[in-house]
Amino acid sequence: MRGLDTNVKRIRRKVFKEIARVGFESEPETLVADIEAIPYEIVKERASYRESIYRERAVASERVRLAMGMSLRPENTAVHITAGLEASNIDEKYYEPPLMQVIPSACDACEPKMFEVSNMCRGCVAHPCKEVCPKGAIKIVKGKSVIDQEKCIKCGKCKSVCPYDAISKKERPCARACGVNAIESDELGRAKINNEKCVSCGMCMVSCPFGAISDKSQIFQLAHALKEGKQIIAEVAPAFIGQFGADVTPRKLRAALQKLGFTEVYEVALGADIGAVSEAHHYADKVATKELPFLLTSCCPSWSMMAKKFFPDMIENISQELTPMVATARTIKKEYPDAEVVFIGPCASKKLEASRKDVRSDVDFVITFEELAGMFEAKGIDPAACEGDASFHNATAAGRGYAVAGGVASAVEACLKAYYPDVEVHIEHAEGLAECKKILTQAKAGKLNGCLIEGMGCPGGCMAGAGTNAPLTKAAAELKKYQKASTNQLPSQELAEIQLD
Repeated sequence: MRGLDTNVKRIRRKVFKEIARVGFESEPETLVADIEAIPYEIVKERASYRESIYRERAVASERVRLAMGMSLRPENTAVHITAGLEASNIDEKYYEPPLMQVIPSACDACEPKMFEVSNMCRGCVAHPCKEVCPKGAIKIVKGKSVIDQEKCIKCGKCKSVCPYDAISKKERPCARACGVNAIESDELGRAKINNEKCVSCGMCMVSCPFGAISDKSQIFQLAHALKEGKQIIAEVAPAFIGQFGADVTPRKLRAALQKLGFTEVYEVALGADIGAVSEAHHYADKVATKELPFLLTSCCPSWSMMAKKFFPDMIENISQELTPMVATARTIKKEYPDAEVVFIGPCASKKLEASRKDVRSDVDFVITFEELAGMFEAKGIDPAACEGDASFHNATAAGRGYAVAGGVASAVEACLKAYYPDVEVHIEHAEGLAECKKILTQAKAGKLNGCLIEGMGCPGGCMAGAGTNAPLTKAAAELKKYQKASTNQLPSQELAEIQLD
């Protein structure tokens, strides 16, 4: 469902809009009442999507808490929506882990993976499904095939041979989307996230058709800080192209952000340029000389976290260069030491990256494009109608290409060919955590020695992230145009000499 404007996305947008509105407009004496009223503003007279208005408001109430960065309320204890508000109503407030949470009252308790014979079965004489089953789990009842779920090992061989496609695979959409098998079941059969496995990519969130999984947000705190007139600078990820409509140029988006209250706007592609140059040097110095067998990129937090969790013996192979988000933030803080920095991008897991102790002082807020759209609505700002006096000129085509799968590897490869023409370059990339896991397994087995390996947690790369607004194909096409129009195609080698302490 990524890229589709569904009811789930519209509901999320309503919540973000209302929370941002409260952050921008509410006074201390009315804040609690204004927040408690939000579920009634979202679900007014009757339920639209669930069996009762009470359940729909209960779900909306939990969404409000998550949108404020707070955790879900316990199911068996009376707790107000605003419980814990004081701790969240400060700029320094980040997220109460875990980032991703299943809203129990929204979950439809889908069946875990299983195969089931539908009414398409014609009771054919051959019964190929029965013949290929390795466990004898299929029997013929009244001429039709029936699967014994106690014996079935979920191999899918029966489905693959059925000439009528009469055997369906039932699987939780969230579990199917999770590349690290972090989706489990609670005692009532509802989805539950195993936080020991989860790497916060958000693919489960965008795949749940009931909108039962959500991440936490910082838009309330950011709106409050903007309201106070603080010096706040936005750094915008290169995947922004196409996210706010075909008519929203970089110049218009910059103007819209300044109208929202931001002091200045930078491209995160600047940090990507710095990273591409640095990783090109790293590859030439360490991998080409065989000091390291291979090098893993580090700009995708979910990919890096997965490598560390599931392949801990490969930690030394992960690039130690600053991620584009952090490199850009440190550049900004050198120029504006008293400013607060907001990363605006397509990624849910960047929220966790920013909350790490070694990053926290550089990146003060993280919001997604989806959340920013809600903030624009709260202030009545239409980016397409904004006219600015300047566009973005911080980065090159190479850094802007980080937004799509393969873009990181392409940028580093281009830098290597320009700076080290005699060095032979070997590039591999994977997208989606399941494929990332496979490529790391290959690397561990010694099959990818000499390679620079790029991993992207989201299939399609950042432009298909959990916090995007636009379909990947359209956004990627707009990015190519943006890259082609870039003044510079490649960063200079001297960029690596910039000191980001």
